[in-house]
Formats: sequence, structure tokens, C-alpha cells
Amino acid sequence: MAETVVSVKDINKVYKLYDKPINRLKESLSLTHKNYHTDHFALDKINLEVKKGECVGIIGTNGSGKSTLLKIITGVLNATSGSVEVNGKISALLELGAGFNMEYTGIENIYLNGTMMGFTNEEMSKKLGDIIEFAEIGDFIYQPVKTYSSGMFARLAFAVAINVEPDILIVDEALSVGDIFFQAKCYRKFNEFKDAGKTILFVSHDLSTVLKYCDRSLLIHQGKQIAVGKSSEIVDIYKKILANQYDFEQNKTVEAKTEQPKEKSDNGKMWKDYVIQNANCQNYGERDAEITDFAVVDNKGLITSSIDKNSEFLIKYRVHFNKDVQNPIFTFTIKDRKGTVITGTNTMLEGCSPEQVKAGTDLVVTFKQKMTLQGGQYLLSLGCTGYQLDTLKVYHRLYDVCFIEVFSTKDTVGFFDLDSKITIE
Repeated sequence: MAETVVSVKDINKVYKLYDKPINRLKESLSLTHKNYHTDHFALDKINLEVKKGECVGIIGTNGSGKSTLLKIITGVLNATSGSVEVNGKISALLELGAGFNMEYTGIENIYLNGTMMGFTNEEMSKKLGDIIEFAEIGDFIYQPVKTYSSGMFARLAFAVAINVEPDILIVDEALSVGDIFFQAKCYRKFNEFKDAGKTILFVSHDLSTVLKYCDRSLLIHQGKQIAVGKSSEIVDIYKKILANQYDFEQNKTVEAKTEQPKEKSDNGKMWKDYVIQNANCQNYGERDAEITDFAVVDNKGLITSSIDKNSEFLIKYRVHFNKDVQNPIFTFTIKDRKGTVITGTNTMLEGCSPEQVKAGTDLVVTFKQKMTLQGGQYLLSLGCTGYQLDTLKVYHRLYDVCFIEVFSTKDTVGFFDLDSKITIE
């Protein structure tokens, strides 16, 4: 049986919150020990055991307590209650700048970090060449790190962490600032670490990376432990939480399906209530026809914001017609986060627009397709338009109404995966 190298038992981290700064003083001076604060549980009874050689992901929404847990494991923070046992030498990238003196040069910070980890200057001198080679920041290694870009800073920090021969490597979103080549280099190191029997704790919002590299994952939501287990199963639960389809009291999925074009589902919610909507969506048009509801549906029939690459999925929306409309055109487009239109189609291009729709009619438009986009986040826009003579009429458009996150364990070059089949003879 594999050795346990990290054991977290019933960890709580509680912060005292005061409505006013003066209340802190009142509480400290109170003869009756009256409380003027409320307790905020940043972490509430977290349990995790990590075996030697595992790569374990820690996922959850912003503010869920992921970084707090890592800081407790590394000793940067003390838990309010509970215990942490670590068997091995830890190297951690908790956040950009942690453990670095901004006035020191890159070289000086390498020795500083080594000293903090218990290495002598002589030992760090032997590692210096490998660290400088991995960082690839040139002569900037001799400059104060306050002059570094975020990418250069990440390169140096990871180069130090990866080359001090830790038993346990802890990474908290530190790779997101590096360029694609640096990230690829780091992930190759991850694989080398795993092959060498090292242990990795990895916090990331990139769930595709978690699926690819992490054997198991821990899911935390609002400080509470939701589940721990096989990464694919934990990510699936997380996707349900993002789509408001998880019952925390019963610890089970609340399925939101779209079989019937009702105004509201049996629990009083509309389809769009299960989608993470954009508060800054551009919503405009003449309203001869109006988009009243919409959904992204995965291959299991569930409304979601997350689609697995190479799976079939639906984009569907309901349109209510306030007036008679001739030849309405129903559209969708998908853009990347920079606003570049990646793909899309409409019922005119597909040759299936209705000839006429009477006022008072409700139609449900469904686009069925295979997800061939690379892993990442994209913006979805919906529309209902038409032509009167040669003039385009916009009845209703929802620009960037929600996002679609594509989960992928293998990406190729560019926006799309052409699903190449390669033979070498």
C-alpha cells in the first residue's frame, strides 16, 4: 500500500468578521467577553489523504478556500482546528511573488528561496545552473525581480520550485501567467515528477488540465468539502454546481432537462436559470420576436455550461412572436474571449427557416452539433432576425449571453480539432 505523504484531518479555518473597525476594540476591552464579530468559515471540516506519487487536483469556485487549504498544508497559515501531517520536503508556488524579495536580483532570490527550504549556499550553487537554464530569462537573472514581467516571474519561481528536488510539489494557479511554451515545459516536468514517484498538489480553474494530469481531485465549495475521488467524477459534480444543478443538502444532482418546451420547469425555473449568464450581455432588437429562454445541453440531456470535446451537444432557445413575421432567421455564433467569431450558423444558411410565423406563437429552435473546438472558454450569442425587402431587421439579439467551456484532454493547433487519423508505414 502506498505511503501517505499528506494527511489533512478535520481542518477548520475561521476568520472573525467585524461590521466596524471599532467593534474589534470593543470586543478586546469587553469585561463580559461580549462578541462583536461573526465567524466566517473559510474552511469547514476538510479531510484529504494524499499518497506518494499521486497528482491530486483541488478545484472549486473563486473564494471556495482552495488557496487557504494549500497555505495551511505548507505552514504559511495555521488552521483554527484540525491537524495536518506532511511526510516529505515541500516546494510550493502559492502565488506570484510569494517567497521573493522584490529588491533582490533573480540570482539572490534563488539563494534566498534555497535558504528558506533548508539548503546551504553550496547546495544551491550546484543547482543554480539547472534553475537558470529552466527559467530561460537571459540576463534578467542578474536584475532585481521588481523589473520582471509576470511571465518572467513565473518562469523563475517554477524553475526554483521544480529544481530543488522536493518530495511534494504544490502549485496554485502559478502557471496561468506563463506563455504556452513555458506551460508545456512545466507539464512535461509534471509527468517526469509523477514517473519519479513524486507527489503533486495542483489547484487550477483549467479543468481540462485537472482531468489530464490529476489522478484524484478534491472539490471545495464555499469552504465545505463536497467530494473527493476520481477526477472525472469530481469534475462532473463541479460542472453541476456551476449550472445550479446540485443539491448540497442531499449531495446529489438536480437534473435540469429540456424535453418539454414549457415556460417554466416543474421546480419553477426556466432553462436559462441553469446556465451561467453574462450580466453584461448586449440585449437589443425591435422585439417583433423575442428570445425568452435558452439552454446549452450536453449529450446526457442536461443543461450545462460545460461540454466535453468531441461529444454531441445542443444549443436551443425559445422565441415568442409578438407580431406576424415573414421568414424569420434563427442564429447562433461562438466567439473566443478576445471577441473573434470562431463559428456559427443560422436557419437561412441551413435552408430551414419557416415561411411565416403568426403573432402569439412560441417556437423552440434547436441546433445539434458535435463539439470540435479546442479546450477553453467561449462566448455564445443568439439571435432572431429577418429581411423586409432588402433590409435586415433585428428582432432580438443576445450578444455574449453566456459562456461555453469545452473540456479536453487533447488539443491540437488552432481553433478546431480536425480529428486526424495518422498512419506511419
